[in-house]
Amino acid sequence: MSTIRHFINGADAGETARTLPVYNPATGEVHRQVAAASADEVAHAIATAKAAAPAWRSSSLIKRADVFFRLRQILVERTDELAAIITSEHGKVLSDAAGEVSRGIENVEFAAGLLHHLKGERAEQVARGVDVHSVKQPVGVVACITPFNFPVMVPLWMIASAIACGNTVVLKPSEKDPSAALWIARAFQEAGLPDGVLNVVNGDKSAVDALLDARDVAAISFVGSTPIAKSIYERASANGKRVQALGGAKNHMVVMPDADIEAASAAAISAAYGSAGERCMAVSVLVAVGDIADGLVEGIRSRIGDLRIGDGTDPASEMGPLITREHRDKVESYVTGAAAEGATIVVDGTQKRFDNDGFFTGVTLLDNVRPGMKAYDEEIFGPVLSVVRVETYADAVELINANAFGNGTAIFTRDGGTARQFEFDIEVGMVGVNVPIPVPVGAFSFGGWKNSLFGDSHIYGPESIHFYTRSKVVTTRWPDHTPAQIDLGFPSNH
Repeated sequence: MSTIRHFINGADAGETARTLPVYNPATGEVHRQVAAASADEVAHAIATAKAAAPAWRSSSLIKRADVFFRLRQILVERTDELAAIITSEHGKVLSDAAGEVSRGIENVEFAAGLLHHLKGERAEQVARGVDVHSVKQPVGVVACITPFNFPVMVPLWMIASAIACGNTVVLKPSEKDPSAALWIARAFQEAGLPDGVLNVVNGDKSAVDALLDARDVAAISFVGSTPIAKSIYERASANGKRVQALGGAKNHMVVMPDADIEAASAAAISAAYGSAGERCMAVSVLVAVGDIADGLVEGIRSRIGDLRIGDGTDPASEMGPLITREHRDKVESYVTGAAAEGATIVVDGTQKRFDNDGFFTGVTLLDNVRPGMKAYDEEIFGPVLSVVRVETYADAVELINANAFGNGTAIFTRDGGTARQFEFDIEVGMVGVNVPIPVPVGAFSFGGWKNSLFGDSHIYGPESIHFYTRSKVVTTRWPDHTPAQIDLGFPSNH
């Protein structure tokens, strides 16, 4: 069985005294193992990144941009290769994996514009003979801790901007599907990134804790569940680090009575069940306003029975398995307990049977769900869609704004006034109008509100440049050949 190691200073590295299993979710079999980094190995990766920082920071912006242009070409030309790696360890279908790579490329393209992103400001003659200018400088060594559900896209959300800004990086991918991160590191190397600028350490909580406590790590980027995001934010910020920690979600999609039921049904199915619901931006709650609910539920029920669930490598599959057996069982527990809490189980995905021991489950549709039920209150992170019925637009807004999460939301309507008012009223970080999964393109930043974000900065896009740099303001005055005079009075700007 092959062992996935670390990538430090441009080469495979690390002991294999402790390993963790890496499954093929479609078969349920362990097909690789990954080395779990010790505290000493994490410290070695950090020291390597620190040693590489001065030279990388001193590199020209033109040279840095050239790396990203070459990296983009590698990613475009070898998308299928990388998608196959994603599918083998995560389980999502190949088309979804290729789409993930495509969205990650957007962040590489944004980073390639660093000549523009890193410009400062200048003001002349703020006082007699005095000029002021500002510059953006890297923070130093950055640690990026990424989740299993997007093993390519989320790392590129972080490391592209961090490296473009002149930082060096230690990346800790999910131990459940680590191979894609190592592929990215080698692709960066092939694109001309100097050794030591991007390092990858694998492992579990022990590796994460070592990064959070390391004195030489200046900033932490994290994406994962809300409890872990909160814990990471508190621990890392207590250690004096800059932190952005993106947490969980409970994304609502509002369907108004004037909406196109067929279009809304199709959008809800795609947004709820794509990638087996393992998306922080998946729609998990459908808010049916007024008398549209019955038609909407029937429109979804009548179509989801035809969804093809199977091995992600099968071109016929539309949805693959969940990441682990334990996660599959947890997702199904929300379904089996829903009826006792008063929900109506319209389609029970737990009853679907599969031919092998993969971590598959069917898609589930719950109706008459309400706050207070576990299926509503908690993030399920699986192919379960809950329908909440409300009477009015105001009820829908009140429901969403009362929720502890504030990651993404959407409204389906033909009325521009209603859509505009929703955008104004809703207390959520990302909003879609007739767009069920409003993930911003790479030139805008991604992030939610409330318990979906800990820290002040959203991820990728313009806010990432702010997060991965420190501003420095320089005030200058040069001799003007006039006789110097001593003045002990208070400095004047006139």
